[in-house]
Amino acid sequence: MNRIKRGIWNIVYTLFFCYSPRVLFGWRAFVLRIFGAKVGKGVHVYPKVKIWAPWNLILHDQCGIANGVTLYSQGIITIGHKAVISQGAHLCTGTHDYTRKGFPLITMPINIGDEAWIAAEAFIHPGVSIGDGSVIGARSVVNKDMPDWMVCTGHPCKPIKQRKIQ
Repeated sequence: MNRIKRGIWNIVYTLFFCYSPRVLFGWRAFVLRIFGAKVGKGVHVYPKVKIWAPWNLILHDQCGIANGVTLYSQGIITIGHKAVISQGAHLCTGTHDYTRKGFPLITMPINIGDEAWIAAEAFIHPGVSIGDGSVIGARSVVNKDMPDWMVCTGHPCKPIKQRKIQ
């Protein structure tokens, strides 16, 4: 059943989502809702966002997801209120158990907090939570939870300083 749903989603994505005009955020939100995504008000999902399974998305009010983002949503991805996911970021909820024969799939949810910013080309590992107001630097690799209101960067990503709002 999951393969059938993904097959239908891939057809709809190609015909009605990824080539839709950039300004049609409401249209893309509508298409995502048809496929089971929970989409808040004022959400901006750009047309070139790659989404594996929209039924595993929770997008809170006024979040923004830029062109070139990959939401590899084998598990649940939650993006908080006014959070921003920048170009080329990759949120991956699936991995494999390399200790067992056949490498069975393991999925773990990703949670991006309210007012957080995931900068360009960052990679978020399965099971990671990004705290409210945190900033994840460009090209960072996040393999563990990051605290609230911190600027975090690196490979592996680490908190480096408090985020102060002016």
